[in-house]
Amino acid sequence: MKVVDARAKTDDELAEQLDGLGREIFNLRFQRANGQLENTARVRQVRRDIARIKTVLGERHRKAS
Repeated sequence: MKVVDARAKTDDELAEQLDGLGREIFNLRFQRANGQLENTARVRQVRRDIARIKTVLGERHRKAS
């Protein structure tokens, strides 16, 4: 996901996607701990996507204040 994509979405869509990414990172951590994780780069991608979404939501929150 790019920042442009995140900014095009509504707050509800971003919150829903953030929830899904949170579940995914949880599962990826378990897979890594058990040695079952095949795509190790996915952990980094998900973490960065979460950070992008939180950044956009924070910007919107500060702008609304």
